[in-house]
Amino acid sequence: MGKLGVVFQREYLERVRSKWFLLGTLLGPLFFLLIFVAPQLMGGRSASSENVAHILVLDATGSRMGARVADALREGYPTSPAPMVEKTSDSELPLAQDRAALLVQHSAIVGFLVLDSSTVAGRMATYSGRNATSMRDVEVIRNVVRQQVLSARMERAGIDPQQVAAFSKLRLEMRTQKIGDKGREKGSGTGAMLFGYAVAMLLYMMIVIYGQTIMRGVTEEKTTRVAEVVVSSVKTDVLLAGKVLGVGLVAITQVVAWIVLSLATMYYVLPIIQQSLGTPEQMLAARAAAQGADASSMVAGIPSISLGAAFALFCFFVLGFVLYASLFAAVGAMVNSQEDIQQAATPVMLLLVSSAIFMPPIMANPGGTLARTMSLIPFSAPILMPLRMTLVPVPWWEVTGSIVGVMLACVAAIWLSARIYRVGLLMYGKKPSLAELVRWVKYAR
Repeated sequence: MGKLGVVFQREYLERVRSKWFLLGTLLGPLFFLLIFVAPQLMGGRSASSENVAHILVLDATGSRMGARVADALREGYPTSPAPMVEKTSDSELPLAQDRAALLVQHSAIVGFLVLDSSTVAGRMATYSGRNATSMRDVEVIRNVVRQQVLSARMERAGIDPQQVAAFSKLRLEMRTQKIGDKGREKGSGTGAMLFGYAVAMLLYMMIVIYGQTIMRGVTEEKTTRVAEVVVSSVKTDVLLAGKVLGVGLVAITQVVAWIVLSLATMYYVLPIIQQSLGTPEQMLAARAAAQGADASSMVAGIPSISLGAAFALFCFFVLGFVLYASLFAAVGAMVNSQEDIQQAATPVMLLLVSSAIFMPPIMANPGGTLARTMSLIPFSAPILMPLRMTLVPVPWWEVTGSIVGVMLACVAAIWLSARIYRVGLLMYGKKPSLAELVRWVKYAR
């Protein structure tokens, strides 16, 4: 136990005292702030292109639909060059589109919009232009066409045009709130989704970063022949356990520091950013609100987590790290140079990447069969089960079963990695084949 403590202490202190660890710990909260807060602040102020209305409208509807769309674009975007309207027929529409494409190609017009009988029926309108890949611009044009088609239908039904205009401009804000087993929870549904995504990504990042740290450290010790000196006084199993536990505690230390610093950043820095991006009146209101706010109000968007759920999240983090760190350490002992690391680590990285790939569909339906299945598989459970737990109430037996499965996978990974590590650490020369790895595991003592 004394030698394990020496290895553990060395691995922990060597990395915690590093200037790169301190730099990453201090800059981490700012990085998360840029990822999650800046897009929301900028997204609320983002707008379509300045010339979004500078288009040619090809009207093959036989009605005034083209003129209505052009008037709506002109009224909604007065700073943009005005749109043009060209009436055509269904038979002449293909030739008109060819002319319009040449016009867009050789002039300042950004695109052309085709309106025909399917548009009047509310099925489809076609837009082609240089900004066709701009989702914001296309959405603006689509909404204008939709509103005018709806207005025309309502006018034909005998509804007052002024009421039609009022109805077509109606906007509805949808606020969400999560309800758990104990009733309504603090924070919104969107906040819970963002928090769950942040938790899963944090677990993924720490496993990747510090798992590869162990792998590269083992390879470096092997290539520099330091391992030969170390294993002469310390058993390989003790050395492997000390590395995994020491680097794991480094990861936990950094996560805790990030959480504390992130909360402090949300409390002190976020109100200042909101004030600087607002109008003078908004700045005064934000400053007054910030002066009367406490820490709980500043983080109101973060959903509440019970003590049991927090303990389960911690278990998933520790077990997931031990699982993948053991595999990464085995990979580091297998290779003979830093150049071979990426190729040898591909199977382990594929297991991790597959977990990240399934995050979007699980966020879309956290209670579905796919989410339940992937959160019970040991290799993906450390990332996907915490994601589910922060999104929807998960039965206790699923959480327990997932933790037990990850524990069994950890035991198997440690057993396998310890034997590969024991032999591979002192093996040099060619890269081992699969058959040689099997012999290592079989004959290691």
